[in-house]
Amino acid sequence: MNIDLIKNAMPTIIHIESLFTQIGGVFCTPINLLASKLSEVKAFVFDWDGVFNNAAKNENKSSTFNEVDSMGTNMLRFSYFLNQNTLPKTAIISGEKNEMAFYFAQREHFDGCYFKVPHKIIALDHFCQQHNIKASEVCYVFDDVLDLSIAKVCGLKIGINRKANPLFKNYLVQNNLVDYITAHESGNFAVRETSEMLIGLYGNFDQCMDERCNFSPIYQTYLAQRQAQVTQFFTITDGIIVAGKLPQ
Repeated sequence: MNIDLIKNAMPTIIHIESLFTQIGGVFCTPINLLASKLSEVKAFVFDWDGVFNNAAKNENKSSTFNEVDSMGTNMLRFSYFLNQNTLPKTAIISGEKNEMAFYFAQREHFDGCYFKVPHKIIALDHFCQQHNIKASEVCYVFDDVLDLSIAKVCGLKIGINRKANPLFKNYLVQNNLVDYITAHESGNFAVRETSEMLIGLYGNFDQCMDERCNFSPIYQTYLAQRQAQVTQFFTITDGIIVAGKLPQ
């Protein structure tokens, strides 16, 4: 993204900081620096358990998501598209196998869905190589210890809040492993909060809303490109990322 877009949005950035601080969000990185990091982002990567949900499992050993968060990810991608005229890369990287994550990734046409990857940096390395991007160009949304190998190297780090782990949050801050901690907790629309905060920093929130509300030609162009994206599934075998079986 042209850094001038960020500079021109500075009055809005201060307003964004105030709005999200008031609801309890914590900017661990000064917001102008966070916005600068966002200007370099080319991909949005999400953990699943504890990010889109509270990590509780259903009878099928899977964990679900909500449509509010789903719309947030869609509008975030559209916001990026409006600024860059191209889609950002997107992926889910999970240490577990979640049928609902498969469904979500396919329905929302994410680029990739990685599952049963206990050492997640291997998945990120594969994702970056596949799409010819750097780890520093990835925004990662995460919540727990398994995610730290990615948080150490990615460009923008969004931590999902959980009141039950104050020592962990302190560890993230002390080790520069998080740029923003959400006000909302796991499974309580924290992804939507993240998405809106980032769209706010992109400086085009009102345009995003208006274009989507009117189902405008530019939104239709974005949607057609998004829907054409085929989701790829990967897992790990003997330490190597391999294609996963496409869920039925």
